[in-house]
Amino acid sequence: MSENPGFLLTVLAFLLVLGPLVFVHEMGHYLVGRWFGVKAESFSIGFGREIAGWTDKRGTRWKLGMLPLGGYVQFAGDMDPASRADPEWQSLPADERNRTFQSKSLLQRALIVFAGPAINFLFAILILAGFAFAYGKSVTPTVIADLVPSSAAAEAGLLPGDKITSIDGEAVEWFDEVGRKIAHRPGERITVRADRDGTSREFSFDIGVEVQKDRFGNEYRIGRLGIMSAKPIIRDVSLIEAPVVAVQRTGEIVKLMVATLGQVITGRRSVSELGGPLKIAQVSGEQLAAGPDDFIFFIALISINLGFINLLPIPMLDGGHLLFYAIEGIRRKPVNPKVMEWAFRSGLAAVLALMVFVTVNDLASFGLLG
Repeated sequence: MSENPGFLLTVLAFLLVLGPLVFVHEMGHYLVGRWFGVKAESFSIGFGREIAGWTDKRGTRWKLGMLPLGGYVQFAGDMDPASRADPEWQSLPADERNRTFQSKSLLQRALIVFAGPAINFLFAILILAGFAFAYGKSVTPTVIADLVPSSAAAEAGLLPGDKITSIDGEAVEWFDEVGRKIAHRPGERITVRADRDGTSREFSFDIGVEVQKDRFGNEYRIGRLGIMSAKPIIRDVSLIEAPVVAVQRTGEIVKLMVATLGQVITGRRSVSELGGPLKIAQVSGEQLAAGPDDFIFFIALISINLGFINLLPIPMLDGGHLLFYAIEGIRRKPVNPKVMEWAFRSGLAAVLALMVFVTVNDLASFGLLG
């Protein structure tokens, strides 16, 4: 029987995840913008009508919006929260004009935009570094201790005592690397190299598929080889090494995201597996119910997701702005305003369409669409 954390706990968990992460993201934009002398007109957590707020001594309006699904910093010279330039910014008095976002150099504008995703990654790295320092790092050699009968690895001819050295040409040193490389690829064909009595052997076969159901009733397709390792050893991680371990772990998570996105785009993974705000809320509640460690790790994971998604080259997102700045740097002049307008409208339509799609997916996964 699946457990349900309850509606109120789910809502609370969702707000505890999304609110701070949006704040951290927008604070990255705000701090770097302020560093370069740009005035922030407003700093909002949430969209829509303001439900609470105040204005600081610098003239920035700090506020909470009714729809808690994001946020924004609107700088002086911006026409709207999407940071489209106000055509009137050049007619402002010199002092005010110099405090607008558009008056800054290309590099400064790019750094202000990049700061949002960057601070999400840094926030996650800080959390993961804390976990590494507190709990250490699991280290297990890639030597096969045993195999599941009739599993993919057993059918391919791998034997106990074999040491896996690479998967699809990529070297592996520890057993957990093997799991990360195949877990998101159920049913795909791979090539494994392994050492047996000092001789390197190659095995090509399809990854096994395991359907798992968690205690909340969610089902997942996981890639499995059917191999078992010796008991892992927990190696202590020093305070100096912890950030290195955290950066490596963050890189592995981003690599997994890129691979999963590629599978969705190429049709190897169903788009029905994409989740939206409702799914995030559900899992937030589940992780909070599971305990503080699981919940904090989930916050780090969502922070990495937020940073990654915002770097995608889609107009309306930070990555879209950075793409236009890259084009501006190559052409030595800004992109045509009409092209920008068309791109932002298209980007907005794409983002809204995606939001509708993933929300429908969420409702379907909850069994609310028949």
